[in-house]
Amino acid sequence: MEYVQVMPQPADPSRRPLRAGSVPDATESAAGSKAAAQRLKMRRELAAAAMELFATKGYEATTVDEIAAAAGVARRTFFRHFRSKEEAIFPDHDDTLVRAEAVLNAAPPHEHPLDTVCRGIKEVMRMYASAPSVSVERYRLTREVPTLREREIASVARYERLFTRYLLGHFDERDHHDGNDDPLLAEVAASAVVTAHNHVLRRWLRGGGQGDVEAQLDHAFAIVRDTFGSGIGAGRKAGHTTAAVVDAPVAARAEGEVLVAVARTDAPLSEVMRTIEKALKEA
Repeated sequence: MEYVQVMPQPADPSRRPLRAGSVPDATESAAGSKAAAQRLKMRRELAAAAMELFATKGYEATTVDEIAAAAGVARRTFFRHFRSKEEAIFPDHDDTLVRAEAVLNAAPPHEHPLDTVCRGIKEVMRMYASAPSVSVERYRLTREVPTLREREIASVARYERLFTRYLLGHFDERDHHDGNDDPLLAEVAASAVVTAHNHVLRRWLRGGGQGDVEAQLDHAFAIVRDTFGSGIGAGRKAGHTTAAVVDAPVAARAEGEVLVAVARTDAPLSEVMRTIEKALKEA
């Protein structure tokens, strides 16, 4: 069994079709981008007002009316952007989820799906790293207020579902036979990527948002890839490989001053390079 590139989803039929030879209206596109930016700006302003009130008055004592007033908007404006006051403390998660999904949808055809997921979740880390002081204060609040903590857990679960669906989409979950653990590994690997991200994020937040968090994340992802990357795809049927002697997608060993590498023809280039680099270090 091999992983396959998932084709893009068909266009939304509700969108207005373009006439032959026509191009999208640049004015409409610019207006849409401006509206999205204004929406995000307002969400962040409401979130900042909410966080300040939560910190000074306490979460339970703060009302939606007070948050709206502090942000200089009406109550109905608040509810156009958030369904509740606890939701207001996470203004960027919806947009970040969209960006993460865009990374998955635009993945190059020969990239290992696990590498794609690691790139996708970096959008979440960049969201936190874009405003360290806000992220640190939000972390403090979520530790103190159980309701906010539950909201945060629900947000993390959305990312995990997205990445799990993506990985499982590259493997046939119905293809059950002895030795084929791809569906299991895909699901476990998605959880491992999210867990690694959250571990690095918590450590960074506890340290006051200092340090190169992306480098720390790359280190954590390397561990996940070494643990799961070579396992996914190893249980394919014998008829799907041209080298039956290979027990894993890629194998490499040093023989004196020569490095010998054996890989299936469908092994991702990134995985081949990682295996060779590891063998060189151990030689």
